Amino acid sequence: MKINELKKLILDGAINEYSYLYGNLELENKRFLSAISAFEKKYGDERDVYVLSVPGRSEIIGNHTDHNNGKVMAGAINRDIIAIVAKNDDGVIRFYSEGYPEDSILISDTKSPDKFRRFTSRALVAGMVNAFSENGFAVGGFDAYSTTEVLKGSGLSSSAAFEVMVGNILNHLYNDGRVDNKEIAKYAQYSENVYFGKPCGLMDQMACAVGGFVYIDFENPKEPVVEPIEFSLSDKGYSMCIVNTGGNHANLNNDYASVPAEMKAVAGVLGRSVLRGLKEEDIIKNIGKIREKTNDRAVLRALHFIRENERVEKARCALLSSDIDGFFGSLRLSGKSSFEYLQNVYTNINPEEQGLSLALALTDGFLGEGNGAYRVHGGGFAGTIQVFVKNGQLDAYVELMNSVFGDGAAMPLNIRPMGAVKLF
Repeated sequence: MKINELKKLILDGAINEYSYLYGNLELENKRFLSAISAFEKKYGDERDVYVLSVPGRSEIIGNHTDHNNGKVMAGAINRDIIAIVAKNDDGVIRFYSEGYPEDSILISDTKSPDKFRRFTSRALVAGMVNAFSENGFAVGGFDAYSTTEVLKGSGLSSSAAFEVMVGNILNHLYNDGRVDNKEIAKYAQYSENVYFGKPCGLMDQMACAVGGFVYIDFENPKEPVVEPIEFSLSDKGYSMCIVNTGGNHANLNNDYASVPAEMKAVAGVLGRSVLRGLKEEDIIKNIGKIREKTNDRAVLRALHFIRENERVEKARCALLSSDIDGFFGSLRLSGKSSFEYLQNVYTNINPEEQGLSLALALTDGFLGEGNGAYRVHGGGFAGTIQVFVKNGQLDAYVELMNSVFGDGAAMPLNIRPMGAVKLF
């Protein structure tokens, strides 16, 4: 629709139909109108425009399991990236993300990843275009203005949301929405692996694309089992909160790399490439040989993997049966295992800095025995924790965490039931 028509639609209260996606509708109204005006100023006021949205994601359970073909559960969150987009006919993609320089990519250049510098947003855009084209879908030029609540460094997968947004745009502008969101997630992983240069799994992209709670089994990583699960935290009286402890992520690459490397080293001793398919008794029966060829921490991490897969399955069953207490029980055990077995709550190169440990300890005291759940969030070693807290306690919890880690450290969230979509 034309920009003036879209503005009128929003001013007349069209945002109200998306109350299931957004909490503060008045704030979102202003956000959308601001983004439309910014697009108008940059790309012209006579364009036919689309409005698209992609959420960030939170890892719910399955800490460091996907890289060994394990099971995970993730959830889309009610913070998103939105884009105001119009087609163009000059074979160029212009993508302006608020606060960053505009990316400009010739579609004819996107066939080769070598033409794009690694670890850049231009590479991600090019990779998505190539993935669509190679899988037989139409591509074309567009001008896009985007603004995001999924901030970099927040642990909420800003890069996955961005990749999926490019796919969402191509899907609705050039393919009439025919491309399944699960396929878009796979294209996003391809873009990040091949063009961006990061060997990530598929969890982040799938959660952003599909929405809601989503269970993923990577036993066959090329064709993972993906199961959306309908479940409302708010109906059970709970909210999710991500707490950013502000830890230093510098020099942590070796810490992150050591987790899959040690797990795979244990698998290698037993003649396998990954841990999936091994049982705990396989580890125990061969523990002498494993310790001799690897190390004790590797054994602990292998045990974490095997038990974490079982916890993911229990958490899935709990959600399917609407058992909130069983769900939280699995999450609390996951957090305990990450701390004690996986050992990714702080780094040994800087043991004096333990923001995650402190946040977990304070949360433990605040929630008390058996109330809600808490665990390290994402890769660990620094960054964020995830907490499920009763709605009536949320304000007090946010106040406590902000008093320790700074204003805005605690981010109240909820699970968004919808993934990548076209709005209005």
